Formats: sequence, structure tokens, C-alpha cells
Amino acid sequence: MKSSRLVSILLLLQTRGRMTAAQLAEELEVSVRTVYRDVEALGAAGVPLYGDAGHAGGYRLLDGYRTRLTGLTADEAEALFLAGAPGPAAQLGLGQVLAAAQLKVRAALPPELRAHADRISGRFHLDAPGWYTDAGTDGTRYLAAVADAVWNSRTLRIGYRRWREPTDVERRIEPYGLVLKAGRWYVVAGPGPRTFRVDQILRLTACDEVFTRPDGFDLAAHWTAYQQGFHERLYRDRVEAVVRLAPGVTLARAVRLDGPAGADGWTVARIPIESVEHAHAEFLRLGADIEVLGPPELRERIARTVTELAAVYGNSPFPGGN
Repeated sequence: MKSSRLVSILLLLQTRGRMTAAQLAEELEVSVRTVYRDVEALGAAGVPLYGDAGHAGGYRLLDGYRTRLTGLTADEAEALFLAGAPGPAAQLGLGQVLAAAQLKVRAALPPELRAHADRISGRFHLDAPGWYTDAGTDGTRYLAAVADAVWNSRTLRIGYRRWREPTDVERRIEPYGLVLKAGRWYVVAGPGPRTFRVDQILRLTACDEVFTRPDGFDLAAHWTAYQQGFHERLYRDRVEAVVRLAPGVTLARAVRLDGPAGADGWTVARIPIESVEHAHAEFLRLGADIEVLGPPELRERIARTVTELAAVYGNSPFPGGN
């Protein structure tokens, strides 16, 4: 445990520069006294680590000192290469950069950890986008421009398509960060902040105006809170669909059953939905394994679609077909 903590101190100072004992203690979740002992142990081992007193003091490594990644465990080396998703990196224009970085990390690993990294790369592959994502579509057409604005803190003017009326709107946004969720890219932007799907951006103009990112804004923490708030709003202000489900059919969302299954095995359930439009597309994928009982506008919408499909497929395109 101590050896792992010593490596962590080395890497923290190597990546962040000067840090106080209190900052190191908070990062490592140990006492300041423990940090003092660890720093002494590093110094005794020959690590060129210096401590400066005073208000602007702290510990730092000798300029130019770099440590090899010999402190990685086998599990950490495996996780590092498993986390390198080439698809999203390529979408951001960082595919070659990621490959070069992994090559350098691999070269710095000891032989036994290099073997672990090669093993994980040969047995697991991360493919974030869904099955029906067409690589030839322009769903990420503006992703590189948004990423550039995020990196350089520049405002954007976008034309955006949303669910509610009016569907097409103009917005000025201050992009704070990008999130990849279930194969879709989202940009978290101010003022607000608010969340926009990148593939729903219709047009984009980069502005010369530079914005100031809010102090202390944490993208990961914001996204976690946003997801929690989304689900809370969904259930607080939800519209429920009442459906009949065929035996064995399950849904990825919360379902509240209205009693036991009937004699035919079908069950009546209540399902929270975001909108009629969204539920229409989701339920159609289940085909004849679901019957929508309500709300009336959703049932009518699906019935109209089914009627239109029957008209298209009702006549065989082949001569003599039934």
C-alpha cells in the first residue's frame, strides 16, 4: 500500500508541479503526517524532491526529472489500454494522438506489464456507438468545431433542433465540455449550464468572443447531477403510457405492472415516457409484442403508422406474389 502511495506522489508532482503536503494528503486521502513520512522515504531513495517553505511553498521535483511507469500494477496497465476507445478519439480528431500515446506508454512499461497490456488489447475492444449508428452520417459533423471551442473557450452560435415547439431554435452557447453517453456526444454549455446533443446541431458559427469558464466547474460532477435531475424530472412530471406486453418482453426503463399476467400471458404495464414522439419510435421497435392502450394520441400515432406500413407492404412487389 505504501509503495503504491509513493508512486502516486511521484506522478502527482510530475503532472501537476508544486503541491503542498495538505494538497497531497487530500488527494491521497491520508494524513499530512503520512505525507511527511512518504516524502522522507522518497528522498532517502534518491528521488530529487524538494520542499519550499512559505505561503507559496510546497513540494516539487527537480526540473527535468521524469519517472518511468514502473509503479503500474498489472490491473492498472490493463485498465489503461482498455480505456483507450479509438472510435471516440477518432471522432475528436485524436485517433493518431491516442495511438502514439499508447505506443509511448507501452514502450515505457516493464516487459511483464507490457505482456498484460497486449493481452487485454487482444481480448477486449470497446465500441461505444449503438448498432444502428451509420459511420457515414454527419452526426458528428460539428464535433471537431465544438471540441475546438471547448478547448479554446470560444463562444458558438448554433442552429439547434429540439423536441419541443418551436423545434428549430438559435442559441449562443459557451461550451464548457463534451460528454460521450451511449454513443452520442453532448456538449455542456453556458449560460446555465445547459446540455445539447451535438448531432442535433443544424449549423454552427464560431465566434471570436472568449468566455470565462466558471470557477470550480466539474464536468463529471455536473453530468452526474444532470442525469439524476433528468430522472427525477422524468418521474415528477412524467406522462405515462399504458401498454400490454407480450410474454417475456422486457424494457430497459422502469415498468410498473398493473396486476398479474392474463390468461394469454400478456401483462398490462405503465411506463414513463419523455414525449409521444420519443415513445412512438421506441415502441415501434417492439413490433407486435406491444400494444399501446394510452394515452390516446400515442395509440392513434402508432395506429396511423401501422396503417401506412400496411399500405406499403400490403401488395407484393413480385409478379404473382400474394
